[in-house]
Amino acid sequence: MNTFKQAAIEILKKEGKPLHYQEITKRALESGILETAGASPDNSMNAQITSDIKYKGDGSDFIRKKPGIYALNPNKKIIKETEKVIEQEKEEEAKISIEGSFTGKGGEHLVCSELLFRGFNASIMSVDIGMDIVAVKENQLFGIQVKTSNLNSYTTYVFDVRRVSFERHNTGNIFYIFVLHGEKGNHFLILPYLEMEKKVFEKAILEVGHGKRFRINIKFREGKVYLGNLDHEMNYYLDNWNLIK
Repeated sequence: MNTFKQAAIEILKKEGKPLHYQEITKRALESGILETAGASPDNSMNAQITSDIKYKGDGSDFIRKKPGIYALNPNKKIIKETEKVIEQEKEEEAKISIEGSFTGKGGEHLVCSELLFRGFNASIMSVDIGMDIVAVKENQLFGIQVKTSNLNSYTTYVFDVRRVSFERHNTGNIFYIFVLHGEKGNHFLILPYLEMEKKVFEKAILEVGHGKRFRINIKFREGKVYLGNLDHEMNYYLDNWNLIK
């Protein structure tokens, strides 16, 4: 997964001109080079770039052109990074990683709870082998992959699925549950594996990261939920737990 700074460098190199940090973030997410479940990825991007300039000075990859607008530093000096700078970078990256870990684990517990209330014998896997939850009901075994995202500042839920995991677990009893976490409550988009495969074929789910990941964008518009763009309305799969059978 690209860090915010790596993603910013890649976007600024590609564009060849200064950009506002919100535009950098938007393009990084759309191109699939940035993976984050945070609610405010643009704020994280700004914080990462600002911190890099503050602690590295002339040795930073970035320069501030105007408030909130950054470019690559054409006169970057090669400096030996101090322990303080290295530690600061680790702390910033750890904050983002921890935020994602809390979000992911919270989503798993939400899904497990919903399954238990519906009569499934469900358990969160102790070791991540591609399936987050195993559930049994009426002698049928189901594998559940849980992905959780906060609604970001672009009013979209963004998820990434590793291609290797997707291709390894490709049977009819595999379900992907996307937890849509919002301030007014949670929703669950429940997709059987075959529906996921269909949406990959239809390009509603995009290949990103040089084909190593699939990017899932989910959004609500005028009371309906869409996958990718407005051509793929998915209301049938929203909170429809009866699909798991």
